[in-house]
Amino acid sequence: MHPRPPRRTTHTHGTLVYDRWGCSGRPVVLLHGLHYDRTMWWPMAAELADDITAVAVDLPGHGESAPRDHCDVDDLAHDLAMLVHGLDLRRAPILIAHAEAAHLSERFAARYSTQRVVTVGSSGPAPLDDVPEVYRQFAVPHLDPALPAAYRDWLTGALPRSTHLGAEAFPHLRDPAGFAAILHTLR
Repeated sequence: MHPRPPRRTTHTHGTLVYDRWGCSGRPVVLLHGLHYDRTMWWPMAAELADDITAVAVDLPGHGESAPRDHCDVDDLAHDLAMLVHGLDLRRAPILIAHAEAAHLSERFAARYSTQRVVTVGSSGPAPLDDVPEVYRQFAVPHLDPALPAAYRDWLTGALPRSTHLGAEAFPHLRDPAGFAAILHTLR
């Protein structure tokens, strides 16, 4: 099955660029890992029903968000909280974090109201064997040599483990409709 055309709009909050699908329902904030961008969530977000508001954020230096010399996880958690607050979503979000973004999602959850934190994938290069060809374009890392220095604090220690969905690196691309269905059960 080919992905449906996205029902998304693109916005900027401060220096963060994000896409939004839907205007009501449980908010789901989608965070990509190092060297990826918000487009990695497009196939799955397009599968969500109108009863979920999905927000896919480009972290600093990724996609269309401006780079920073240092991406302190506490500062980014605050920036993400301000973005979520500015969306006037009225409900605590579910955070879905890919790879290194687990650090940000855990820090956010420790400080701000959160329904749940879910992590997918792991850091480092990942094989795309289980990802259908049509979705592989969303899982290509953009190797910027400046990013590891800016995110150096994120690259030390083990990734936090919350609810972890899928052993493979990109379960949301392997089966976007199935992953969207799982999100509906988390509400």
